[in-house]
This record gives sequence, structure tokens and C-alpha cells, in this order.
Amino acid sequence: MIHENVDKAKKTQGCPSQDGGNAAQKQQEQKAMIKDTLGKIKHKIFVLSGKGGVGKSSVSANLAASLSKKGYKTGLMDVDVHGPSIAHMLGLTELLDISPDQQLLMPKQVNENLKVVSVQALMQDKDQAIIWRGPAKTGMIQQFVGNVEWGELDFLIIDAPPGTGDEPLTVVQNIPEALGVIVTTPQEVALSDVRKSISFCKTVKMKTLGLVENMAAFKCPHCNEPIDLFKNGGGAKTAKSQGLEFLGSLPFDTRVVSSGDEGVPVMFGETPTEFTQAFDTVVDNILKQL
Repeated sequence: MIHENVDKAKKTQGCPSQDGGNAAQKQQEQKAMIKDTLGKIKHKIFVLSGKGGVGKSSVSANLAASLSKKGYKTGLMDVDVHGPSIAHMLGLTELLDISPDQQLLMPKQVNENLKVVSVQALMQDKDQAIIWRGPAKTGMIQQFVGNVEWGELDFLIIDAPPGTGDEPLTVVQNIPEALGVIVTTPQEVALSDVRKSISFCKTVKMKTLGLVENMAAFKCPHCNEPIDLFKNGGGAKTAKSQGLEFLGSLPFDTRVVSSGDEGVPVMFGETPTEFTQAFDTVVDNILKQL
């Protein structure tokens, strides 16, 4: 029973590998559930980055918010085991329910079109560290795909930890049709890591929709002149050199920071800003490819 696994998870820092029984049979059942779940989802978008601190989760949250606002049925799955932040960005406290038949987990409904599930649901304390090895992470991601009642979706946005470790690899193995969106900032130290993410996508043969440059020019609130906090243009140059689509550049906007802290993604706002207009361009460039 999935709810028993969640109860055990909360008692054992969320480790889904605590469940016993016939491993081979359970694995086959899990694969069947994953296949059934994915069959109801049109597009799976995997947001990844080469390093932390580039705003990957912020892009994931606002991408999901923007798609839901446009009328698309959207799911947002946060499997950033060691730093889940999606719940906070969306103002959620309760993150999982059990279906009436107690067989599946129910994601939290943010609005009419947006559902969210986060690994933070397995944590007794939001500041608790999850100390898992690879198999536990794999089991958790498989459950979040196959044992969550996502229903019919136009999009499933997947926010995984930065890098090229267990979590990204598990996502690709279990969702082979996932399409990558890579997030970077303009400076070379980030771009050198994002090239590793590009290499990862090519190695595992995951189609990449393109590259998003985050935290670009910041406009001075006094003189309105742009300030290149992290240089500029690096994302577009990297996309061109690597043969990727450049999805767009997002300006550094303090309202994105405050909206994330307040639990309301900036893309839910009604008043257009330079950031929301730039983000709309990114979303349009993604939709054009689909």
C-alpha cells in the first residue's frame, strides 16, 4: 500500500526502500503503474541545471504557473531530495493526500489547472535533512511518477536536483520521453557546469528543448540603467556553440525573489513586467516546439 510506504517514510526520513516483499514482483507492478500514469500525460518537461543557485526551481515553478494560467492541465513534481523548495514557492504546507481507496497519493491542487507533489511531503520537519543513498532516491522518484494520481495532464514539469547524479538519471530512465529544459546564469563558472548537463542529455539521448538564461541584466532602481551582475550573453553563446535552441534570457528581478518567499509565483500576477514578458517568450518558444 502506498500510504503505508509514506507512513514508513515519515518515520524513517522518507526512505521508500524500507518496504519488504517480493522485489521483482513489486518492480514489475511499479513499472506497470508508471506506464499507466505516463500514458495520461501529453508532455513531460524535465528542468535541470549543471549547478545549484541558478534559479532552476524558480523557473520550474513559474513555468508550471504560466502553463496553468494559459489553461493547460499541469502537474509539478519536485524531486529535489536535498533541497526541495517548490512547496514554499507555491505557499503549500500540506502536500499529499491519500486516495479514497488508499492505493494512490493525491497531489495538492494549487488552482483549477495546477497540481503539485513534493519530496518535502516525506519530511516531518521542513528543516530536516534527507540522508539517502541512490536506491532510496530511485524508489521515491518511481513512486512519485507511478503512485501519484496525476490524472489527465497536458504537462508534467519535473524539478530535480542540479548535476548529473542519481535523481536526473532516474527521471530519464523512468520517463524516457521527457524533454529537457536547461537553466543557467550568464557567467562562465555556471556555463562550464551547464555544458556538463548538455553532455548528460546527449549521453542519455534525451531531447533538449533548449537553454534558458536566468538572472541576466538587473535594472538599477534609481537610474534604470542595466547592470550585468553575472555578465551577459553567455547563455545565447553557449546554446549556439552546443547546437541548442536558446529559449530566452530572464532579467534579474527582485520581485521574483519576494514572490517566491511569499508563496505566489510571479507568473500568477496580472500586471506585466519586464520579467513576466521575458518569461512569456520562454514559454512561447517551448510551446512552438511542441
